[in-house]
Amino acid sequence: MKKIVLIIACIALTVSGCTSEFKDMNVNPNAPVDVTPGLLLPNIIRTPINNMMDNAWSYGNIVIQHTAKRQFVNEDRYLWGDVSGPWNSGYSTLRDVKNMINAAEAAGQSNYVGIGLIMRSYIFSQLTDLYGDIPYTQAVKASEGIVLPSYDTQESIYTAMLADLKKANTLLGSTNETIDGDILYSGNIIKWKKFANSLSLRLLMRISAKKNVQSQFSEIVNNPSQFPIFENNSDNAAITYLAAFPNQFPQATNRVGSFKEFTLSKTLADSLNAYQDPRINVFGRPTEESASTTPIYAGLPNGLSDVDALNYGNNGRAISYVGTLWFEECITARGIKIAKGVMMTYPELQFILAEASQKGLISGTALTFYENGVKASFDYFDTKMPDTYLTQSGVSLSSGNPLVKIATQKWISLFYHGMESWADWRRSGLPELKPGQSNLNGDRIPSRFLYPLSEQALNSANLSAAVSRQGADDINTKVWWDK
Repeated sequence: MKKIVLIIACIALTVSGCTSEFKDMNVNPNAPVDVTPGLLLPNIIRTPINNMMDNAWSYGNIVIQHTAKRQFVNEDRYLWGDVSGPWNSGYSTLRDVKNMINAAEAAGQSNYVGIGLIMRSYIFSQLTDLYGDIPYTQAVKASEGIVLPSYDTQESIYTAMLADLKKANTLLGSTNETIDGDILYSGNIIKWKKFANSLSLRLLMRISAKKNVQSQFSEIVNNPSQFPIFENNSDNAAITYLAAFPNQFPQATNRVGSFKEFTLSKTLADSLNAYQDPRINVFGRPTEESASTTPIYAGLPNGLSDVDALNYGNNGRAISYVGTLWFEECITARGIKIAKGVMMTYPELQFILAEASQKGLISGTALTFYENGVKASFDYFDTKMPDTYLTQSGVSLSSGNPLVKIATQKWISLFYHGMESWADWRRSGLPELKPGQSNLNGDRIPSRFLYPLSEQALNSANLSAAVSRQGADDINTKVWWDK
């Protein structure tokens, strides 16, 4: 019996020692236990931009009539189903944003916190503009036991986003940590502050029909030392894609056939041709049947039936497809300069200020802001503006309705700039757009995306409460700032 006990004891000691050694051997000394803010930041910037560029290609450019579809035309006829990509991508990235902010706060790194607040506001603004009321206060809190978040009103979300952006402006520069992983501004804190305040002006303009935003506008615009804003195109919140995979422009790896499903819209092409606007050379390519010496640019009407769209323009030979810089030449030096992942630009800001000045929200001359915006848009698209461009009757603010002309030039400048052009058109109703002629939505241009089917299946009670407050879960139900 003593021998048996002794043997068992030896075995136990041996196993214990091996187990301890096994645990020690399986701890990787090179693997970080906690993820630092700098490791999270690239994905926080890249993912929402890429997702919005994808959705701009599939929906945004079409609904705003920058482009049209020649094949598989459901999107162009407003036969929209569940569009869950922005929702899933947005909330997934917001978890990273929360983790980055928490880690930065624990380390006393206010610069990272400020950047996190800006990106959180940008992502939430995209989500609420696309869907309306969404989870905000209780969002991304599964670790705290909230797996079925309630929906906040869009009005309260806008209030919170504007507060976060103002807080970010204060936090940025209050600590001196170096910003790693910043694929947008390479750690330039001043440029992040400019983005925060410029984005605030976009959001304020968005809700200007629902709330008196004059004091908030003036606070930012009249105090550039405290609230710097974009000063030129070098301040643009737009990531520059690379020539090498996997960091190329999203269309770089598309199939030729899939890319050629999309053409210039007749609405945009007709406007650019009427103004003799050379930016059409960037947005589209000459028709296949036009001579190289006298290139012709022509668009496809939006919302045609499958057969009519396929046959239109001599079976596609007399229409302009989307420009080469957005596809096969997006990895060239000029393509990299133009085909960027855009969150917000200096031209957009100038048009916001022109509208604000025209409406008396700020001091300053609307004409100056307007012409700055037009010139900067030409510069952004690397195109020389004709000397007489600003003086022609369709462009000059000296005649007609200035707000229509400001909105029209803003609409042109927002070509392939995410989903912003659709949101801005829903807010202002300008320029005047007509639904596609064979649309399947009762001659109405959609006002929002449907909530994802996953929310209907997993969070139905909170979704139902939001729908009862906001209106039917329908693509024609207007969001709060659009009502």
